[in-house]
Amino acid sequence: MLLALVLGLTAPAHAGPASAAPQAPAFKVIAFYNGTWDAAHIDFVKEANEWFPRTAAANNFTYTATTDWDLLANGEVNNYQVVLFLDDAPHTTAQRAGFERYMRAGGGWMGFHVSAFTTNAGSWPWYYNTFLGSGNFRSNTWGPTTAVLKTDDRTHPSTTALPATFTSSVSEWYSWSNDLRANPDIKVLASVDPTSFPLGTDPNQTWYSGYYPILWTNTQYRMLYANFGHNAMDYATNTRLSSTFASPTQNRFLIDGLKWLGGTGDGPAPTDPIPDTAWYSLANTASGTCVDARAAATANGTPIQQYSCNQTLAQQFQFRPTDSGYTRIAIRGNPQQVIDVTGVSTADNAPLQLWSYGGGGNQQWRPVQETPGSYHFVARHSGKCLSTTGSSANSVQLVQQPCDNSAAQSFRLTAHPPVLS
Repeated sequence: MLLALVLGLTAPAHAGPASAAPQAPAFKVIAFYNGTWDAAHIDFVKEANEWFPRTAAANNFTYTATTDWDLLANGEVNNYQVVLFLDDAPHTTAQRAGFERYMRAGGGWMGFHVSAFTTNAGSWPWYYNTFLGSGNFRSNTWGPTTAVLKTDDRTHPSTTALPATFTSSVSEWYSWSNDLRANPDIKVLASVDPTSFPLGTDPNQTWYSGYYPILWTNTQYRMLYANFGHNAMDYATNTRLSSTFASPTQNRFLIDGLKWLGGTGDGPAPTDPIPDTAWYSLANTASGTCVDARAAATANGTPIQQYSCNQTLAQQFQFRPTDSGYTRIAIRGNPQQVIDVTGVSTADNAPLQLWSYGGGGNQQWRPVQETPGSYHFVARHSGKCLSTTGSSANSVQLVQQPCDNSAAQSFRLTAHPPVLS
């Protein structure tokens, strides 16, 4: 009896069901800030560094905040899919060059309020004039107030869930020296609705009419700018009087925008057959580069190469069925032009080019799904696969090679929104 009692006490407890392994984060976000100038901006940073970690946990991404802007210069930023600028922009030449490299390589960026502020756009023309498109700061409203915003573009992944108009959280609002509507690379996503006027409480710093962009993207990059991030403050007591995250609709833009920037907000992965109405970029598993038409050309003979993913039309393709499971892979800039094996060659390492579609087997590819969203592509005339060469360098021409199930022949498809007129 005693022996049985001892055995009962020492026997292991019945094991319950195994816990599910934690889900790997879908993407990683790093937020840069200074937190040293203007109590309203400092308070926004404090609030952001509380709100974003909670949002990250609820939406399966990670969030890291840092004041070390040299992470842009030394390449550490490449460990993250999305960069945020909360209250500033990089200042040193090395930091600026590192950020530009990151964006040109296909990184994602979201900037807030003062991250676009400058009165000397010429000090960094790529960032202020080309990338943001805004130029110099021109004027601001005062004091901080909400605004009724009009959603100018409801097709972008960051704005599909937004209503036609919505009320923002409180902020100070900026205007700019450049007319963003005149820039063909800029798509304004939301602007001040006329019902907001007059906007401001100080008669000398109030907007009474005009067009004022608030949210926008540059279609040549994976980026979003939001002209909010200034809380109302009692400066005498350093007390917060408003919250940047008080508008659920505005927060929806932030969450959906981050998912798009992180590569998870383009909708579900394509299924077989690949939908023939969407446009896709093709990122190679081995090199991380995208299938690209050299110099964005669409003429016959344009080399099809690998290049840093950059969201341009030179990297967007549509899969148009022919027959028996084959498709022609049309480029967005001129859909009559398709990916073609040069000279109808059946040889290993025959280079790929663009050529006007004529029905040839060297212009037709059979997509073979590997995992949801990932494929290799088999040429109809040769039975060989669309392939990189093993190099990760930009501008290396793609080829056909015997299919071998390697990462060099595996491509991840990412859908893109429609081009607006």
